[in-house]
Amino acid sequence: MTWWPPCWTRCRRHERRPPLADWQRRAAAVTALLPAEVRARLGRLQISSRLRPDGQGLGLHAGRGRGAGLEFAQYRAYGQGDEPRQIDWKLYARSDRHFVRDATRDSPLTVWLVIDCSASMAQADPVRPDHARLDAARLLAAGLAERAIAQGDSVGLISTGGATVCGLPAAAGARHRDRLLQRLASLSADGRDDARAPLPGLSEQIAPDALVVVISDGFDTALLDRCRQLAAARRDVRVIRLLTLAETRFPFAGAARFVDAESGRARAVDADAARSGFLERFAEARRAQLRMLAGSGVIAVEQVLDEPPDTALHALFGTRGPGR
Repeated sequence: MTWWPPCWTRCRRHERRPPLADWQRRAAAVTALLPAEVRARLGRLQISSRLRPDGQGLGLHAGRGRGAGLEFAQYRAYGQGDEPRQIDWKLYARSDRHFVRDATRDSPLTVWLVIDCSASMAQADPVRPDHARLDAARLLAAGLAERAIAQGDSVGLISTGGATVCGLPAAAGARHRDRLLQRLASLSADGRDDARAPLPGLSEQIAPDALVVVISDGFDTALLDRCRQLAAARRDVRVIRLLTLAETRFPFAGAARFVDAESGRARAVDADAARSGFLERFAEARRAQLRMLAGSGVIAVEQVLDEPPDTALHALFGTRGPGR
């Protein structure tokens, strides 16, 4: 009979347990999408909305509902169904009438992440070809989701402009965060003009008072039109436009050939002659787009791919970014 040391027996018993493959995959997804240094800087970010949410439950946002809370809202006459402990007895002593003191109920916020998955989102810079626009969008979305869920808010996901529409209903909690990160990791920038799913009905999926954060390269005009419609229909809409270094510096020289990632059309130009004209026209087009969105009540910011991924989030919600 072979004798095994107790320590070996324990190891063998441990090996027979079911592997933690799902947990390991979730941990890898969190680490890959949201590095530790970015998560640390996002610790001071508070996601808020310009609208008062009317959700049920506990949260950090002042809601439109009345009930238990810290911020005074109004006095109203005591009526059937009110508890006697709600009566303001000091006011009763002065007026000889029963009044109830209402407070603003703190409510959770529903945050919707809308990610552009058109083919142009696969574009990266020559200096960092492994970091495309969609990679930056994943980082931004992951940071937003983690902070919102840490606040007790619900987060949903919708992809647009791709060959297929991907989504995840809004929910809260750590398990939902892990599912959302896995869904983000599976997104691909595959939307071309000849193979693109119809733009989903955002108004039907996103309820009023929600916070909508759209991450795009700004070239899908139909998506920007939907942003304006959502803002007009009582949604707090915010847009992050992702820019490559090439779009802000135009570092090309000599004869260059540019190919539209979505239509496949190509154009040959003299880069040296086209540089100043391109930079001037493109900058003016971006300013016009920002003015158009602002005129519709949409907050929009820009982020270049070489900037820290949380820079746009701090700008979007009015907090100080890294190194500021």
